Amino acid sequence: MKSLRELYKIGRGPSSSHTMGPERAAVCFERLVPGAQSFKAVLYGSLALTGMGHGTDKVLEKTFTKPVEVVFDAATRVEHPNTMDLYAYDGEGRQIKTCRVLSVGGGAIAMEGVPYVEAEDVYPHNSFEEIKTYCESQGIGLAEYVSRFEGDGIREYLLEMWQAMSNAVYSGLMKSGTLPGGLCTERKAKTLFDQVIEDEEPENRENRLVCAYAYAVSEQNAAGGRIVTAPTCGASGILPAVLMYEKVKYEYGEDKIVDALAAAGIIGDLVKTNASISGAECGCQAECGTACSMAAAAVAQLKGMSLDQLEYAAEIAMEHHLGLTCDPVDGLVQIPCIERNAVAAMRAINAVSLATFLSGSRQISFDAVVRTMYQTGKDMNPDYRETSVGGLAKGYAFSRLSKKSRQ
Repeated sequence: MKSLRELYKIGRGPSSSHTMGPERAAVCFERLVPGAQSFKAVLYGSLALTGMGHGTDKVLEKTFTKPVEVVFDAATRVEHPNTMDLYAYDGEGRQIKTCRVLSVGGGAIAMEGVPYVEAEDVYPHNSFEEIKTYCESQGIGLAEYVSRFEGDGIREYLLEMWQAMSNAVYSGLMKSGTLPGGLCTERKAKTLFDQVIEDEEPENRENRLVCAYAYAVSEQNAAGGRIVTAPTCGASGILPAVLMYEKVKYEYGEDKIVDALAAAGIIGDLVKTNASISGAECGCQAECGTACSMAAAAVAQLKGMSLDQLEYAAEIAMEHHLGLTCDPVDGLVQIPCIERNAVAAMRAINAVSLATFLSGSRQISFDAVVRTMYQTGKDMNPDYRETSVGGLAKGYAFSRLSKKSRQ
């Protein structure tokens, strides 16, 4: 498996596959043709269908230093849903280079025919079962496992990720108004947080705080703010929300939070390696489902739970996201994405509560549920994989049209 540095990345929203990936591709491609005077980017699949709402055209226009024409081609069928062709032209308008790019999730890209150097594997194991067997033989936990194979600097890197996550929470809690994009979606994080009452029922207080933190980061992401892929932009509010709640409630220090990020990272890395974290490839189960599993593992790590209990918490979190569609209304990472982050954050905490008592009776491994998620995503109707032509996106468009016809 790759380094956690390839999983956790600081970037700007709203979509790691649709903004961070294309941005990275544009930078790499332009370096290959320093003499180019203009460019063209042809977007296919999910990039074409939701690219305008996700801001793909805007990020390409900002990233290329020379003029770029962005074409949305939703008709041409492609094997990978996040595909784009990049073209470079000289001063006379003659094509001098072309390259096909795949945005594979979490801001990662694959460039066909280009000597793009992929990060090397740093972990010798590729399943939770292998990792658990190794850790138990060595008498270590997931945090020590990460430090052992990542080497110097990884804890400092994870601390930097936590600081960026914390900043996204605090920034989001201070903002009000509506999000850009035309849906007039109101920011709710500040309202949720301001309504917390010190002496209200503990369960209500927990739900309100966790939701406020998740909304804060997700709203920052939707507005193009600075967030951390965990594992993606669209699911970036789940892990920070859970960690912030646990940190404030139990006063965990930074070392404990770094340990939790390490454990969560292994879970996310396993999904990325053996399945997918891309909503365009496997639906929202791949994004929010993975993030929920990561958050559950993080809490289990904080509470000092066994590897069996941690695995069960992560498995529960993923299992109960199976089949979840990615159907952003108007192609924006707002409805249902923001609310979905809050629900998944609460589900992660609940998964840990179940795992605390029931891990000895489980029959489904984390590895099995990851394989199931991937197959479920492949079997899913393409309309429900980040295209905005099915699911809630279609239902919203229909209801809006019906409302206008009645007026």
